[in-house]
Amino acid sequence: MPIVAKTDLEYLQMALDEAIAAGEAGEVPVGAVLVHQGEVLARAQNRVMRDSDPTAHAEVVALRAAGQALGNYRLNGCSLFVTLEPCSMCAGALVHARVDRVVYATADPKAGAAGSVLTVINHPRLNHQMQLDSGLLAEESSELLKAFFRERR
Repeated sequence: MPIVAKTDLEYLQMALDEAIAAGEAGEVPVGAVLVHQGEVLARAQNRVMRDSDPTAHAEVVALRAAGQALGNYRLNGCSLFVTLEPCSMCAGALVHARVDRVVYATADPKAGAAGSVLTVINHPRLNHQMQLDSGLLAEESSELLKAFFRERR
């Protein structure tokens, strides 16, 4: 039975739960949830180290699962909720998938591609634009990342 939530905050909390699980597994704690018409199609987390796959960021893992669930690589009508601003790879994948909306919790001042470092999402020369929102659960997501990297230093 699909998980159905009602608010951005609930979806981002699900993504934060995935990020916590990723951190516990030794991955950079980033989580994502992909939603289509109120139905959660995918819950995902970073799997780069576990899968030995440099493309296994939470967003890409979620896009792959959602594409399989819908039987289509185009994810029109979908929203992605993610704990960290997407990097350029993930932002490009979101553009190519035609995701309608991206909601991220905290900015990534080192690699963010939704305006922090680069502007891949909604770059004026690209053929697809999406709604972009941020800030919900920013403090919690940021602290999770800081604590993860503090432990490794």
